[in-house]
Amino acid sequence: MPSELERAMESMITVFHKYAAKEGNGNTLSRRELRDLMENELSGFLKSQKDPATVDKIMKDLDSNGDGEVNFEEFVSLVVGLSIACEQCYQMHKKKMGK
Repeated sequence: MPSELERAMESMITVFHKYAAKEGNGNTLSRRELRDLMENELSGFLKSQKDPATVDKIMKDLDSNGDGEVNFEEFVSLVVGLSIACEQCYQMHKKKMGK
């Protein structure tokens, strides 16, 4: 039986390919696929952003090889960055609750 962390990794892979398979290359996310993924899977984060061009900026930042699409490795950097930010918020909240 897979561990909690293994299930989390499987979920991340499954979500990526669910959106990547919508158009064109099934191994990369187009700008539209990335927007759909973020609107559906990261809606809380996206709603908290004030800039309507957030997805375009994220796409540019993630597309490290400059091919106009986001592959899985590039996508993982988004998940890692957001996870780090969430963990930092968790730590701040924990400190406030401890005082």
